[in-house]
Amino acid sequence: MLHATGPLLTVDVGERAATATTIDETLETYVGGRALATALAHDRIPFDADPFGSENRAYLTTGPLQQSGMSFTGRLNMTGLSPLTDGLVSTNAGGYLSRNLVATGISGLEIVGESDDLLIVHVTDEGVEFEPVPELEGATVPETSDYVATHHDLGPEHCIAIGPAGENLVRFASVMTFDSRAFGRGGLGAVLGSKNVKCVTFDGDVEPGLEVEIPDPPESAVHREAATSDDLMRRQGTTGGTEFINDNFSLPTRYFAEYEFEAVASIGGDAVEDKKYKKGACSACAYACKLPTRDDESGLETEGPEFETVYSFGSLQGVGDIVDVMKGNELCDVLGMDTISAGVTVAAYLASEDAFGDAELAHEITEKIAYREGIGDLLAEGVDRAHEDLGVENYTVKGMEFAAHDGRVIHGQGLSYAVANRGADHMYSSMLSLEYRGELDPEGTLGKADTLVERENHAAFRDSGIVCAFGSDYVTAERLETLFDADYDDLLEVGAKTVTLERHFNNERGFDGADDDLPYDLPDLETAIREYYDARGWTDDGTVPAAALESAVPADD
Repeated sequence: MLHATGPLLTVDVGERAATATTIDETLETYVGGRALATALAHDRIPFDADPFGSENRAYLTTGPLQQSGMSFTGRLNMTGLSPLTDGLVSTNAGGYLSRNLVATGISGLEIVGESDDLLIVHVTDEGVEFEPVPELEGATVPETSDYVATHHDLGPEHCIAIGPAGENLVRFASVMTFDSRAFGRGGLGAVLGSKNVKCVTFDGDVEPGLEVEIPDPPESAVHREAATSDDLMRRQGTTGGTEFINDNFSLPTRYFAEYEFEAVASIGGDAVEDKKYKKGACSACAYACKLPTRDDESGLETEGPEFETVYSFGSLQGVGDIVDVMKGNELCDVLGMDTISAGVTVAAYLASEDAFGDAELAHEITEKIAYREGIGDLLAEGVDRAHEDLGVENYTVKGMEFAAHDGRVIHGQGLSYAVANRGADHMYSSMLSLEYRGELDPEGTLGKADTLVERENHAAFRDSGIVCAFGSDYVTAERLETLFDADYDDLLEVGAKTVTLERHFNNERGFDGADDDLPYDLPDLETAIREYYDARGWTDDGTVPAAALESAVPADD
């Protein structure tokens, strides 16, 4: 099976030391990306670690397709112990960093320890340098990028960085790359903040593809089809379906009190496209579905908002002006926060104050969260930890705020939220796409477990390859078999091992079936969850038995 190549580079920021370790056997088993990072985290992060402690580790990993020039491969994976969910979390981001990481010759970066000084870590194909940067304390993400460009002649495509939110340990702080692309969910920006790592740069001359041969076709065919596609997503990104979802399913509104938003047309796909002023893409991708937007009247420029931000800073807050949503999006990028968790948390605050629609207040609170000022100190903890003080419902699963796709209406997605190791994140299985398209009846939870397991396994492998989720119509199961020189079932097995290791890690931290729950009722949910456990080969209380764990961990480990 095709897999990533290169050593794991472990950087101890407390000791200011770096060690390269050959991990060929691990790569052969886990391919790269999310699966690789999950296996390493399961082995190396103590089960009782403090998410903000020096023993927690953050992994940045690549897959074999990042050594190609194929569209839909300009992404990287990050994994660590989440300060938001208290479990293992993986998230990925696009942009232009992936080829620069590959050019250093490594397959993954592992950050451990805790520095006494705020640091930039410089990774090259010749070694690692540590640069104390006390002058960057409190710097925004663009200010950090400007520093790196001025002092090291490296653009934001060479960097991961955190903003003030990460430094202040906001539990949903993101790690940013290319200024506007986020490793968003789960608070890994706060993990870097706890280690006093402001930025990591990557630069090297190792030629991609020297050790990995990508089959062509389909490499060139995928690239050609991406370039010539007339998909609506190429013009409107993920916002293209906003009005369809609002009108036919649900667009959660005013902190989940309502199911549709009366001003959807003013924040949906057409409104976003009207503000789009140029094309945007990720590394090597001809699909170009990103959304550089600008409001000429105010001069505001940002990248996005995508659909999740239209929901979190739009309908959920009762805000019906696309420029206001763009402003919320830009604040999160600059300050370094997940737009979903930040927007939902601000919406919870607006609900507590009966202030829906007050975009100016929403933006003010967003900034306060990043700096933990006033009420922002409470809200920086996220909805799960703040809802009682706010007097609102706790719309989270395992501590993670809900994505836009409403499990109260598309019940398979609701089941997915309940059992996902990551919590209420839509990308963990994307059952939503089957239900929106009518390929799966959105009503009911029973009989959907096998489909959910397959979707989770597929997503886990996709995040290990690494392939962009938006390329699913182009990088099909048949093409994945050719690209990775393996049967599709073998690829799904890599995903299954990943999900099992995540679940076992979380079990060891005290998670069990009681945590597989929702803040709302769905028909036959408990029975459907047991069907899911059975399909996974787990126990009735949602834990991984020894036999299932052994199948996920190679015997020589």
